[in-house]
Amino acid sequence: MAGFKEYDQFDALGLAGLIKKGEVSAVELLEESIARTEKVNPRINAVIRPMYDIARARAKETVEGPFAGVPFLLKDLIASYAGVEMSSGSLFYKGFVPSEDSEYVKRFKRAGLNIFGKTATPEFGITPSTEPELTGPCRNPWDPLRSPGGSSGGASAAVAAGIVPMASASDGGGSIRVPASCTGLFGLKPTRGRVPSGPDLPDGWFGFIAEHVVSRTVRDSAHMLDCLQGNYPGQLLRIASPVKTYAAAIEAKPKKLKIAYSLDPALGETLHADCQAGVLETVKLLESLGHTCEEVRLPIHKEEFIYAYTVLVCSEMAATLKEGERVLGRKGKAADFEARTWALMKLGRSFNGGDVANAVWTMAQFSRQWMTFFEPYDALLTSTLGELPIAVGGLRPTPQEMIELKALSYLPIGFIAKQKDFVLKAGRRVYQYCSQTMPANVTGQPSMSVPLHWNAQGIPVGMMFTGRFGEENVLLSVAAQLEQAKPWAGKRPPIHAGGSV
Repeated sequence: MAGFKEYDQFDALGLAGLIKKGEVSAVELLEESIARTEKVNPRINAVIRPMYDIARARAKETVEGPFAGVPFLLKDLIASYAGVEMSSGSLFYKGFVPSEDSEYVKRFKRAGLNIFGKTATPEFGITPSTEPELTGPCRNPWDPLRSPGGSSGGASAAVAAGIVPMASASDGGGSIRVPASCTGLFGLKPTRGRVPSGPDLPDGWFGFIAEHVVSRTVRDSAHMLDCLQGNYPGQLLRIASPVKTYAAAIEAKPKKLKIAYSLDPALGETLHADCQAGVLETVKLLESLGHTCEEVRLPIHKEEFIYAYTVLVCSEMAATLKEGERVLGRKGKAADFEARTWALMKLGRSFNGGDVANAVWTMAQFSRQWMTFFEPYDALLTSTLGELPIAVGGLRPTPQEMIELKALSYLPIGFIAKQKDFVLKAGRRVYQYCSQTMPANVTGQPSMSVPLHWNAQGIPVGMMFTGRFGEENVLLSVAAQLEQAKPWAGKRPPIHAGGSV
């Protein structure tokens, strides 16, 4: 077919509007998206599991919903699609086919989206760079030598490269906001409990994980949150629905906000000069829009936070192994996993109940202090990352670290070092990179990366806004205002599917 050359001019809602008016069909849009995938995916490796036949059948059906007929991609982690393999970036799960849709996927379908493929994720989503050994590294359309971030790296690379205007994403330590920052997209992590992720995994990573999307426009994210939010029978964590829709929030003029901002490295050692420049530039923009900005120091005891967070994530990895063995009916072994993953699983198994409980208490105490600090402000502005998008391979273990990891993998549990220094060393590079994102996962607050800054080399540098618990409406309102003041949706990276393909 000739293709739909105007595809790039519309976001997801815009494409849905064209279908509703009969100006283009769902079949035409799907074929355009598939052709774009085939054109650009060999260069970025974002789509790792095509679902073309399923999507082609659905495109011929009569579908309702605000995004009816719009092509969409699903992250290959947590979100199960009945009858389609979900490997979670791991050899251990290769070939695993879930028998039912997760609640998250059911809501995508009810919104009318047509899922035609799955996107790359690191093994079990544990790193902020998407380079699983199972499917190979995913690359950033702005610079293929750089990572698109993780763990929703495949989703963000696909949207930035023009395959789809919006794709599913999830965030347990920054995995929506990190890749959104790396690829010049908008990415909102909702409040804990806002988007249900059950019924199988309703409270992943001690409640740190939230699911939503990455998108080119704020309005796509807002309308999608209206479709995804809300409780369902059997949901463990329930929060009140918003008084007004999020679609209404982006139409309303924001009230004058009091916004704290910080240039602290937070969990890292340094904050890159381009990240600092982006924050200061954003402060000027906010003040020009009538908001009040106040510089603050962040109340984080770095080593306590990193130690507790690492204990909890490693413990979850140990539980992931145990649950995988139950689901798959076979024992996991070192050869089934990447060396780093297996080592973290073994480390997680070495902690006792007191270690885990102490980590939970540490995070609870951090959350109380953080929320007390936050009380006078409507939002907190920082850079999303502590650095520019990292090079592909930049977070891989060094040869010496690989030797240590492999040695650790084969040690009996009782011999694994449990000293605090060992745990802190395990992820220090990651905490430097994602130095700003993790606090909002612990507190459950909504937090978004907004593509407001590009450096002199044309690399995107996201700005992060974190709001009060339950106040996505405030964040989305100011995001829409910023988008109007400094439009970003028209920016295109060097690797892009372009017009008609």
